[in-house]
Amino acid sequence: MDFALVPRTSSRTTPEAPDGAPWEPPELRLVCLDIDDTLIDCTAAIRLSLRALTGQNDLWPLWDLITEEHVALVVAGEIDYATMHHKRTECFLAEIGILADEEQVSGFERRRREILTRSWQLFEDVLPCLEWLRAAGVLVAAVTNASGTHQRKKIADLGLARFFDHVAIAGELGVAKPDPAMFHSVCLGLGCDPAQAVHVGDKLDTDAIGARDAGLGAVWLDRDGIAERAPAGVHTISGLDELPELLVSEFAKLGVPAQRATETPAFTVRNSVL
Repeated sequence: MDFALVPRTSSRTTPEAPDGAPWEPPELRLVCLDIDDTLIDCTAAIRLSLRALTGQNDLWPLWDLITEEHVALVVAGEIDYATMHHKRTECFLAEIGILADEEQVSGFERRRREILTRSWQLFEDVLPCLEWLRAAGVLVAAVTNASGTHQRKKIADLGLARFFDHVAIAGELGVAKPDPAMFHSVCLGLGCDPAQAVHVGDKLDTDAIGARDAGLGAVWLDRDGIAERAPAGVHTISGLDELPELLVSEFAKLGVPAQRATETPAFTVRNSVL
């Protein structure tokens, strides 16, 4: 997707900083991306695994609800991720009328993960977007609330690792979105102010509102077209193919993507504005 960068026109007035110097917007230096259901079609893979193991097609909403409840326990520090995975599966099986012992629960979870490993797929708009971000010269970070081992394997197996300058995983950090500390740890690790960063994710509360409240630019990826109006300070896109245009239009106030010293600039900007 090509975007024209418009030079400053003589009719536009340049604001001045309090000291009288011409105002210059801060650079957009960092784009943070959620992983599951933002880059990887996690929902489709989980639906497939549940159908394969239970023979039922309508269990995803129940699984998602139970997952949210158990992840909240992890975020609250009450249980770790390994315990959460087992208890979530135990609770899910009980809800569908299967009273399983410890070994059966572990077996179900093991088979489910085997199916998932074979089923992960990227959304079609992911690689073009990541290639654009790399060409634009911005830093790119993965910010996910999953556990470390499984998430890093997914990232590696699907060829995503090469795109990221930083990977922040809640299971490794002991803090999770929407806690501002999660977002700030990424910015700190990359030497970037939160005002110079944008976060993109599929969860309105966890990703978009969390990022906004932490001082980052906030983008809600609403792939399902939910009829819900985003609150102030949150931008909405329906696919990652819309992200480049958003970054060079709505986020113009954040400045031009900072170029990497070791890479060829992807475009030339005149007069330091979009």
